[in-house]
Amino acid sequence: MSSMSFSRSARGVTLVELMVAMVLGLLVAAGIISVFLSMSSSNSAQTQMARLQEEGRFAVQRLTDDLNMVNAQYCSSTGGVANTTSSGVYLDGLRTPIVYAKTFSPLHNTTPWGSPYPDTPAAPYPLPSFFFMRGYDCDTSTCTPTAPAEIPEMGTDIGNRVVGAAVLTVRYLDSAQGWALGGASTMTSVNGEITDVSITPGTGEPPLTDFKAGDLGMVADCSNATVFAVTGNGNFKPDADNNLAVPRAVRLTDQAAPKFFDFSRAFRTVTYYLQVVSNDGTATGKKTGALMRCDNDNTDPCQEIARGVERMDFRYGVEDANGMVRYLTANEVDTATAGGTLACPPGAANQLTPDAGCLWRAVKAVELHLLMDGQKPLYSLLEPDLAHSYRPDGIATPAAPSSSGFAVKPSDQGFDDHMMRREFNVLVMMRNYNP
Repeated sequence: MSSMSFSRSARGVTLVELMVAMVLGLLVAAGIISVFLSMSSSNSAQTQMARLQEEGRFAVQRLTDDLNMVNAQYCSSTGGVANTTSSGVYLDGLRTPIVYAKTFSPLHNTTPWGSPYPDTPAAPYPLPSFFFMRGYDCDTSTCTPTAPAEIPEMGTDIGNRVVGAAVLTVRYLDSAQGWALGGASTMTSVNGEITDVSITPGTGEPPLTDFKAGDLGMVADCSNATVFAVTGNGNFKPDADNNLAVPRAVRLTDQAAPKFFDFSRAFRTVTYYLQVVSNDGTATGKKTGALMRCDNDNTDPCQEIARGVERMDFRYGVEDANGMVRYLTANEVDTATAGGTLACPPGAANQLTPDAGCLWRAVKAVELHLLMDGQKPLYSLLEPDLAHSYRPDGIATPAAPSSSGFAVKPSDQGFDDHMMRREFNVLVMMRNYNP
């Protein structure tokens, strides 16, 4: 009896029992792996979406900040000393600076003179409309108007400008710079013409070493501004060889709060475009787009603002004769002339002729559209997850990236289809409508 009891207690599981146990174990393991992969994929998608949202919000905010500054010119953007008209009514006139300098060469990314704009002026002239803001709409092959030469060519290689993304250049005065006139710093004029500007930097004002040879000077008050070439440093005199005429002085009154600026540096030139980058910074990484901001005030002129930006488009709101705001393409604004479908805003007496691009000064609002991606392909995403909208292309209902409705597809840009994409848009009102 004891021998039979020992043999039963020592008996193991049968082969069938072992196989059943293994199958059950594999099913449990497969379930665990499936849940893990699903959670991992969901976590990756959620992380991408959070990153996409954050990059998109930051890109929109940075662009909005600069758009809010377009046309800003010292205190003349928000007030000024009004002039009496022939009817006896006090009105603010066109406050754009009058330029006496023969060239703008010290300024970064300046639109050249000539068709469709006037030839190089031979007499002092108001700073033209296109100088303050100029946009460029791009398709898969070209930009209209032609994009600035200072930025990269379009292409799909890392370092190229992203195919089909718009470009925008804006300018405004950094009024925090400059030297106040009327105390230790003075301006002397004879018969209304500037003879010299003597600068002694006060507390909080920039050192004179910031003013470089070849920079243009600007005297401005809260109603007027004069831009001219100078010689010297500290005791500035108009440069007769590089000015179209002897620059006229602005009024030095207590209410005017006059200042002398290094125009070439205080007048900021900011250009936005998209550049092809890799998502991990290596040559083998997946390609995406980055929002680039070029600023003439920086030692490193072009800096990356946000990554994962594939498309960028602008529409420019101009008020018509009926008081309605119409949204135009960059080319429609740029080719506008006096007498066109939309009237140019009132100009100065010595307005440039022809005043091509006159509507740039009349832009009251800018509609900004960005298309963001998650930067990293997720091949587990299903077709509904890849669908997205982009209103500049007329895609209001989400569609797949390869849809024929998109004017520019990820494949045109060298980007992978299998990424999350979302559109960001905002309407920015111009603060400084009368430059």
